Amino acid sequence: MKASAPCFKGTLKTKRFLIPYRIYKNNGPHIICINGVQQSMAMWQTFVSRFCRDYRIVLFDFPNLGKARVISGSPLVSLEEQVEILSEVMDKTGTSPDGSICAASWGGVIAAAFAAKYRDRIKRLILASLGTKPNKKMIETIKKGSSLDMNNREQVAQTLIKSFGETLPPRIKQHIVNQFRTMKEESVRAFYEHGLFVVSSKQLSEIVDLRNIKAKTILINGEKDTIIDLEDVKFLASQIPDCELKIIKDVGHFLHMEREEVLDIYEDILRQ
Repeated sequence: MKASAPCFKGTLKTKRFLIPYRIYKNNGPHIICINGVQQSMAMWQTFVSRFCRDYRIVLFDFPNLGKARVISGSPLVSLEEQVEILSEVMDKTGTSPDGSICAASWGGVIAAAFAAKYRDRIKRLILASLGTKPNKKMIETIKKGSSLDMNNREQVAQTLIKSFGETLPPRIKQHIVNQFRTMKEESVRAFYEHGLFVVSSKQLSEIVDLRNIKAKTILINGEKDTIIDLEDVKFLASQIPDCELKIIKDVGHFLHMEREEVLDIYEDILRQ
């Protein structure tokens, strides 16, 4: 990952996990980024390249991704555990409560749960590609993926790409395929179990007390997102006290990974 700010790499041992993290250091406002499911720190490459000169950015991987590991117990990591991992990474990296969380997809669920539980520990949430419940397309994709042979990992990756990643650049599509090819067995199992959890889960408002979020919240969703319904996003925005919704034309679920110009939206928000 190329960047013009000094990068410090470390590993946090917390309870039953080993969590690698990176800090792009300068004296600017703090940002901590949270990945989506089966996405590693690499998803923020263009984001870091754009903003690391003006902001202090923290990245990290959840267990079963990148070099993060479960060192004891179940490979499945609960939402509550993910929230506490985020909390401990923020403590370890000295992330300011006046900073921002930038999160994508499932990472937005973790960010919302964190902000609802720790109301004074973050000032702003920028949540991309987040809805309150899985739509019909998402459920169909998860069920189809679950029915596939998990040993044929390339087929699983292609199924996900066809469902909601068709607008990604070819190099990122190939990165997803390569990632699935090299996934460890426990990571495949955790991914499968997470899919079952999403299908069976309730609405986000029943899992997270959205009314308890104090942070200024900006929802960013792609107009062409096939697995999140626009009306659902509008409903989500109405459930968070201080919330603004931005719908971005000509992009789908992966936003800035599809078109780097989406980072202009982030820049406008971060400068407010």
